[in-house]
Amino acid sequence: MKRVLLLYSAILLIAVQATAQKEKPWTEWTDKEAAKILNDSGWGQTQSEVAPVAEPTSTSAITQTTAGRREDQRISAANTVESGETKTRPTINYRVRFLSAKPVRAAFVRMIELQGANPEKVAELRSFVDRNFGDYIVVTLTVDGTDRKRLGAAMEEITGADEAALQKAAYLERKDGTKLFLTNYRAPVQDGLGAKFVFPRSVDGKPFIDAGSGEVRFVLEMGKMVKLNRRFKVAEMMYEGKLEY
Repeated sequence: MKRVLLLYSAILLIAVQATAQKEKPWTEWTDKEAAKILNDSGWGQTQSEVAPVAEPTSTSAITQTTAGRREDQRISAANTVESGETKTRPTINYRVRFLSAKPVRAAFVRMIELQGANPEKVAELRSFVDRNFGDYIVVTLTVDGTDRKRLGAAMEEITGADEAALQKAAYLERKDGTKLFLTNYRAPVQDGLGAKFVFPRSVDGKPFIDAGSGEVRFVLEMGKMVKLNRRFKVAEMMYEGKLEY
Protein backbone atom coordinates (compact mmCIF):
# COMPACT_ATOMS: atom_id res chain seq x y z
CA MET A 1 0.00 0.00 0.00
CA LYS A 2 2.86 2.33 0.90
CA ARG A 3 4.51 1.72 -2.47
CA VAL A 4 1.24 2.48 -4.26
CA LEU A 5 0.91 5.78 -2.39
CA LEU A 6 4.52 6.72 -3.17
CA LEU A 7 3.99 5.92 -6.86
CA TYR A 8 0.78 7.96 -6.93
CA SER A 9 2.54 10.89 -5.25
CA ALA A 10 5.39 10.75 -7.79
CA ILE A 11 2.97 10.72 -10.72
CA LEU A 12 1.01 13.60 -9.22
CA LEU A 13 4.20 15.62 -8.70
CA ILE A 14 5.24 15.11 -12.32
CA ALA A 15 1.79 16.16 -13.53
CA VAL A 16 1.84 19.27 -11.36
CA GLN A 17 5.33 20.22 -12.60
CA ALA A 18 4.30 19.73 -16.23
CA THR A 19 1.17 21.85 -15.74
CA ALA A 20 3.15 24.56 -13.97
CA GLN A 21 5.65 24.65 -16.81
CA LYS A 22 2.92 25.14 -19.41
CA GLU A 23 1.26 27.89 -17.35
CA LYS A 24 4.54 29.66 -16.60
CA PRO A 25 5.24 32.49 -19.09
CA TRP A 26 7.75 31.29 -21.67
CA THR A 27 9.86 34.38 -21.02
CA GLU A 28 10.58 32.91 -17.56
CA TRP A 29 11.47 29.37 -18.66
CA THR A 30 14.85 28.04 -17.58
CA ASP A 31 17.16 26.40 -20.10
CA LYS A 32 16.06 22.96 -18.83
CA GLU A 33 12.38 23.84 -19.24
CA ALA A 34 12.90 25.17 -22.76
CA ALA A 35 15.01 22.13 -23.69
CA LYS A 36 12.28 19.79 -22.44
CA ILE A 37 9.70 21.49 -24.66
CA LEU A 38 12.03 21.07 -27.64
CA ASN A 39 13.21 17.52 -27.02
CA ASP A 40 10.80 15.65 -24.74
CA SER A 41 7.25 16.97 -24.81
CA GLY A 42 3.96 16.82 -26.66
CA TRP A 43 5.49 18.93 -29.45
CA GLY A 44 9.11 17.81 -29.55
CA GLN A 45 10.68 14.38 -29.31
CA THR A 46 14.08 12.79 -29.73
CA GLN A 47 15.03 9.53 -31.41
CA SER A 48 18.52 8.53 -30.26
CA GLU A 49 20.56 5.81 -31.92
CA VAL A 50 23.75 4.34 -30.49
CA ALA A 51 26.62 3.32 -32.75
CA PRO A 52 27.02 -0.47 -33.08
CA VAL A 53 30.02 -2.11 -31.43
CA ALA A 54 32.82 -2.58 -33.96
CA GLU A 55 33.93 -6.16 -34.46
CA PRO A 56 37.66 -6.76 -33.80
CA THR A 57 39.75 -7.55 -36.88
CA SER A 58 42.97 -9.55 -37.21
CA THR A 59 45.44 -10.60 -39.87
CA SER A 60 48.04 -13.30 -40.03
CA ALA A 61 50.75 -10.64 -39.76
CA ILE A 62 49.72 -9.75 -36.20
CA THR A 63 51.30 -11.95 -33.55
CA GLN A 64 49.19 -13.46 -30.82
CA THR A 65 50.93 -11.32 -28.18
CA THR A 66 50.37 -8.08 -30.11
CA ALA A 67 46.77 -9.01 -30.87
CA GLY A 68 46.14 -9.77 -27.21
CA ARG A 69 47.64 -6.45 -26.14
CA ARG A 70 45.54 -4.54 -28.66
CA GLU A 71 42.42 -6.39 -27.56
CA ASP A 72 43.07 -5.44 -23.93
CA GLN A 73 43.55 -1.82 -25.00
CA ARG A 74 40.36 -1.93 -27.09
CA ILE A 75 38.28 -3.27 -24.20
CA SER A 76 39.79 -0.77 -21.78
CA ALA A 77 39.17 2.17 -24.11
CA ALA A 78 35.62 1.04 -24.86
CA ASN A 79 34.51 0.55 -21.29
CA THR A 80 36.35 3.06 -19.11
CA VAL A 81 37.74 6.56 -18.95
CA GLU A 82 40.33 8.03 -16.60
CA SER A 83 37.70 8.86 -14.02
CA GLY A 84 36.66 5.22 -13.86
CA GLU A 85 33.21 5.91 -15.32
CA THR A 86 31.73 3.82 -18.09
CA LYS A 87 32.34 5.38 -21.50
CA THR A 88 29.25 5.62 -23.67
CA ARG A 89 29.30 4.71 -27.34
CA PRO A 90 28.88 7.45 -29.97
CA THR A 91 25.26 8.55 -30.38
CA ILE A 92 23.21 10.39 -32.96
CA ASN A 93 20.06 12.28 -31.97
CA TYR A 94 17.19 13.12 -34.32
CA ARG A 95 15.06 15.98 -32.94
CA VAL A 96 11.52 16.10 -34.33
CA ARG A 97 9.46 19.20 -33.48
CA PHE A 98 6.16 20.81 -34.43
CA LEU A 99 7.44 24.25 -35.39
CA SER A 100 3.89 25.39 -36.09
CA ALA A 101 3.16 24.88 -32.36
CA LYS A 102 3.66 28.08 -30.38
CA PRO A 103 5.52 26.47 -27.42
CA VAL A 104 8.23 25.13 -29.74
CA ARG A 105 8.84 28.58 -31.21
CA ALA A 106 8.78 30.07 -27.70
CA ALA A 107 11.33 27.53 -26.44
CA PHE A 108 13.56 28.17 -29.47
CA VAL A 109 13.59 31.92 -28.86
CA ARG A 110 14.01 31.48 -25.10
CA MET A 111 17.08 29.27 -25.63
CA ILE A 112 18.61 31.93 -27.87
CA GLU A 113 17.94 34.55 -25.19
CA LEU A 114 19.47 32.40 -22.44
CA GLN A 115 22.54 31.82 -24.58
CA GLY A 116 23.28 35.53 -24.43
CA ALA A 117 21.83 36.99 -27.62
CA ASN A 118 21.61 40.78 -27.63
CA PRO A 119 18.23 42.27 -26.61
CA GLU A 120 17.57 43.69 -30.10
CA LYS A 121 17.84 40.26 -31.71
CA VAL A 122 15.61 38.69 -29.05
CA ALA A 123 13.01 41.44 -29.55
CA GLU A 124 12.98 40.72 -33.30
CA LEU A 125 12.58 36.98 -32.70
CA ARG A 126 9.68 37.40 -30.28
CA SER A 127 7.40 38.25 -33.18
CA PHE A 128 8.21 34.77 -34.51
CA VAL A 129 6.64 33.24 -31.39
CA ASP A 130 3.23 34.72 -32.23
CA ARG A 131 3.45 33.97 -35.96
CA ASN A 132 0.35 32.42 -37.55
CA PHE A 133 1.16 29.36 -39.67
CA GLY A 134 -2.28 29.55 -41.27
CA ASP A 135 -3.23 26.47 -43.26
CA TYR A 136 -0.02 24.53 -42.62
CA ILE A 137 1.52 22.14 -40.13
CA VAL A 138 5.31 22.41 -40.09
CA VAL A 139 7.49 19.70 -38.58
CA THR A 140 11.23 20.26 -38.29
CA LEU A 141 14.15 17.87 -38.02
CA THR A 142 17.56 18.64 -36.57
CA VAL A 143 20.41 16.24 -35.91
CA ASP A 144 23.20 16.29 -33.34
CA GLY A 145 25.35 13.84 -31.42
CA THR A 146 28.82 12.44 -30.86
CA ASP A 147 28.86 9.94 -33.72
CA ARG A 148 30.60 12.16 -36.26
CA LYS A 149 30.67 9.59 -39.06
CA ARG A 150 26.94 8.81 -38.94
CA LEU A 151 26.12 12.46 -38.24
CA GLY A 152 27.84 13.49 -41.47
CA ALA A 153 26.07 10.80 -43.47
CA ALA A 154 22.67 11.75 -42.03
CA MET A 155 23.20 15.43 -42.80
CA GLU A 156 24.12 14.59 -46.40
CA GLU A 157 20.85 12.71 -46.81
CA ILE A 158 18.83 15.50 -45.21
CA THR A 159 20.40 18.38 -47.14
CA GLY A 160 20.32 16.49 -50.43
CA ALA A 161 16.81 15.05 -50.14
CA ASP A 162 14.54 15.30 -53.15
CA GLU A 163 11.05 16.63 -52.43
CA ALA A 164 9.41 14.37 -54.99
CA ALA A 165 10.97 11.30 -53.38
CA LEU A 166 9.63 12.38 -49.98
CA GLN A 167 6.01 12.71 -51.09
CA LYS A 168 5.16 9.23 -49.78
CA ALA A 169 8.15 8.75 -47.48
CA ALA A 170 7.27 11.54 -45.04
CA TYR A 171 3.83 11.70 -43.47
CA LEU A 172 1.73 12.27 -40.36
CA GLU A 173 -0.57 9.47 -39.25
CA ARG A 174 -3.45 9.62 -36.79
CA LYS A 175 -4.38 6.84 -34.39
CA ASP A 176 -7.21 5.81 -36.73
CA GLY A 177 -4.68 5.11 -39.48
CA THR A 178 -5.44 8.16 -41.63
CA LYS A 179 -2.27 9.53 -43.22
CA LEU A 180 -1.39 13.06 -44.21
CA PHE A 181 1.35 13.24 -46.82
CA LEU A 182 4.00 15.88 -47.37
CA THR A 183 3.27 18.87 -49.59
CA ASN A 184 6.58 20.73 -49.34
CA TYR A 185 10.12 20.09 -48.12
CA ARG A 186 12.74 22.70 -47.25
CA ALA A 187 16.32 21.65 -46.63
CA PRO A 188 18.17 23.13 -43.62
CA VAL A 189 19.41 26.72 -43.85
CA GLN A 190 21.35 28.86 -41.40
CA ASP A 191 18.43 29.54 -39.07
CA GLY A 192 18.99 26.80 -36.49
CA LEU A 193 15.56 25.28 -37.10
CA GLY A 194 16.66 22.36 -39.28
CA ALA A 195 14.86 20.73 -42.20
CA LYS A 196 11.18 21.64 -42.58
CA PHE A 197 8.38 19.27 -43.59
CA VAL A 198 5.17 21.05 -44.54
CA PHE A 199 1.72 19.43 -44.39
CA PRO A 200 -1.81 20.81 -44.93
CA ARG A 201 -3.57 21.64 -41.67
CA SER A 202 -7.01 20.66 -42.94
CA VAL A 203 -8.37 17.80 -45.04
CA ASP A 204 -11.78 18.12 -46.72
CA GLY A 205 -12.41 21.28 -44.74
CA LYS A 206 -11.71 19.69 -41.34
CA PRO A 207 -8.58 19.95 -39.15
CA PHE A 208 -6.40 16.87 -39.55
CA ILE A 209 -5.69 16.89 -35.80
CA ASP A 210 -8.31 17.57 -33.13
CA ALA A 211 -8.88 16.69 -29.47
CA GLY A 212 -10.19 13.25 -30.43
CA SER A 213 -7.23 12.24 -32.61
CA GLY A 214 -5.54 10.38 -29.76
CA GLU A 215 -2.02 10.12 -31.16
CA VAL A 216 -0.15 11.45 -34.16
CA ARG A 217 2.92 9.81 -35.63
CA PHE A 218 5.60 11.47 -37.71
CA VAL A 219 7.11 8.90 -40.05
CA LEU A 220 10.09 9.49 -42.31
CA GLU A 221 12.30 7.25 -44.44
CA MET A 222 15.07 9.21 -46.08
CA GLY A 223 17.94 7.37 -47.78
CA LYS A 224 19.79 4.63 -45.92
CA MET A 225 20.38 6.46 -42.64
CA VAL A 226 17.31 8.44 -41.61
CA LYS A 227 14.35 6.28 -40.57
CA LEU A 228 12.13 7.93 -38.00
CA ASN A 229 8.90 7.02 -36.25
CA ARG A 230 7.90 9.34 -33.40
CA ARG A 231 4.55 9.35 -31.58
CA PHE A 232 2.95 12.48 -30.14
CA LYS A 233 0.00 12.35 -27.73
CA VAL A 234 -2.62 14.93 -28.64
CA ALA A 235 -3.68 15.26 -24.99
CA GLU A 236 -0.19 16.64 -24.27
CA MET A 237 -0.38 19.27 -27.03
CA MET A 238 -2.55 21.74 -25.07
CA TYR A 239 -0.97 25.13 -24.43
CA GLU A 240 -2.58 28.28 -23.05
CA GLY A 241 -5.99 26.66 -23.25
CA LYS A 242 -5.82 25.56 -26.89
CA LEU A 243 -4.54 22.68 -29.01
CA GLU A 244 -1.17 23.64 -30.46
CA TYR A 245 0.41 21.78 -33.37
